Amino acid sequence: MLEDLFSVVKTRFNGDSSDDAPNSDKTNIPKGLVFKCPRCSVNTIMDEFTSNGKVCPKCGYHARLTARERLDITIDKGSLEEFDKDMISCNPIDFPDYEKKQQALREKTGLRDAVITGRAKIRGEDIVIIVMDSNFMMASMGSVVGEKITRAFEYATQERLPVIAFTASGGARMQEGIVSLMQMAKTSGAVGRHSAAGLLYITVWTDPTTGGVTASFASLGDIIIAEPKVLIGFAGRRVIEGTIKQKLPDDFQSAEFMLENGFADMIVERKRMRRTLAHLLKLHKPCEKGGWNNV
Repeated sequence: MLEDLFSVVKTRFNGDSSDDAPNSDKTNIPKGLVFKCPRCSVNTIMDEFTSNGKVCPKCGYHARLTARERLDITIDKGSLEEFDKDMISCNPIDFPDYEKKQQALREKTGLRDAVITGRAKIRGEDIVIIVMDSNFMMASMGSVVGEKITRAFEYATQERLPVIAFTASGGARMQEGIVSLMQMAKTSGAVGRHSAAGLLYITVWTDPTTGGVTASFASLGDIIIAEPKVLIGFAGRRVIEGTIKQKLPDDFQSAEFMLENGFADMIVERKRMRRTLAHLLKLHKPCEKGGWNNV
């Protein structure tokens, strides 16, 4: 059902290495020395690209970050107290080779699963942070991802802290069947209790945020921010067009489309993200009687 949407995701992840791509440089350049932008095909020295926050200096394309890279540019140095860092998934429906695939990804990425949660600070402001990493099974939401996110919200509710979640996911994890789908309700319930306590939740959509993650906690933020031109959606374009029997706009499921139609509150470039989050946190500082000010 999602094959057309995932084809877009795969293209963004792998880039266009075709010799026929516009402005293509056919010179044999050692791998890892330059970054070739999948949007404008311009080559940038890797050190320059990395120092620019993995943003193309030509067209502003925001490449994907690992969870650790995201934390490095977002929170105060040394402030992370990670939650549940040793939690791993079992194989609830005996999906073939699921354990082997997870172990291979743990060795490759250094992650135990597709999300990092913890308590941290942004410019001195205490928060609970959630960061998903698309390098681990496309940050699909299985039992561990759902449990860690739920526990993070429960901790934030108990400690009366705001939550900031950087979402990036292909949706529910098919290898865990109905257990994966249950995480949508579980995480949403935890967000609801956090909201009922009068606490702030900021969602930051990164590329891509799709499927059951979009349909649950990723769309429940009090303030929803998106990076420029990221892919946001649930089902794929072809499925939706076949269902509603209408042609969708060319920019459908982009951050800009979501902003225009009221699903997002603002689009923020990566270089301004930390400053923007810190500003929002200060605007919603706790009042003397508890809760958060709606400034």
